[in-house]
Amino acid sequence: MQQEMARVTTTDGTGLAYASIGAGRPVMYVAGWLGHLELSWELPPERAYYESLAQGCRLVRYDRAGSGLSAPSPRPPSLAYELEQLDAVVATLDAEPFDLVGTSLGALVAVAWAAAHPGAVRRLVLYGGWVSGADISPPSAREHVLGLVESHWGLGSDVLTEIFAPDADDATRRAFGRYQRACATAATARALLALSYELDVSSLLPLVQAPTVVVHRDRDRAAPVAQARALAAGITGAQLVVLPGRSHLPYVGDTAALVGTVRRFLGLPVPRRGARALTARQGEVAALISEGCTNREIAARLGIDERSAEGHVERIRLRLGFRSRAQIAAWYVAQRGRPGPAN
Repeated sequence: MQQEMARVTTTDGTGLAYASIGAGRPVMYVAGWLGHLELSWELPPERAYYESLAQGCRLVRYDRAGSGLSAPSPRPPSLAYELEQLDAVVATLDAEPFDLVGTSLGALVAVAWAAAHPGAVRRLVLYGGWVSGADISPPSAREHVLGLVESHWGLGSDVLTEIFAPDADDATRRAFGRYQRACATAATARALLALSYELDVSSLLPLVQAPTVVVHRDRDRAAPVAQARALAAGITGAQLVVLPGRSHLPYVGDTAALVGTVRRFLGLPVPRRGARALTARQGEVAALISEGCTNREIAARLGIDERSAEGHVERIRLRLGFRSRAQIAAWYVAQRGRPGPAN
């Protein structure tokens, strides 16, 4: 898949970057906290996650003002401004109703937008969200993190990586730490994180009319699962799906279970595990994994760069619903009867 980039302007003249992936009915994706459309596409686990969501639909996502490829704004972050930015991107869809997915901070924005636009949202997905930011951690912890981000963005991003992605390998953690720092300045990061702690959508939950699923990991270190239960309880008819895991980032941990839950709720097919689920190139990569090759060795054998090899491995893992290279290797041997190149 390739993403198509474009820009849109908010009512105050701020330019926002947005990207479309795939084809079909639109699914608007509101991400959490910080993002960068280009850098996220270069991070293999995150790209694999978006590609899996976008199969059979058109996934649209954007960088909020001051983050990633979007221009900064003199206006301080607020829920009202978040909704204005989402309005600007939604206007490009030219289709209603559409599916709306909100993750982390984006879940609260999605709740508020759905509440303000009854009938415009076909289905609403909320992952890793909360009702009240004041309840996701003690005041002393919030002030400590905010102060660390403001005074030492490098150390602050590392601490947040430990909170957001405890299940990630060392390479992914280092990449995500750099990614956060490249997304925004320390001042913008602090302001958006402070907004996460300030928002409370409890009064808006009864106004949501769209069929809703609330998805959360049971040991999420950034947002307690009790907040997911409160979200689901406050929205009439909402489903609650609690998955095992500690990582807040949707593309770290058992991503396949999360993607499968979202796709089933949206009425999109969920790929089954099996040999036919892999492309020819992925079959070659799986064969080399079964031989014990590292990403560097896979790249050398196939004449590709190491980043591409890493991306193939992540997409195989996600497509087959596995958590490790060992599972891929065992699956390949079971499918083929012996390790070796794909036919």
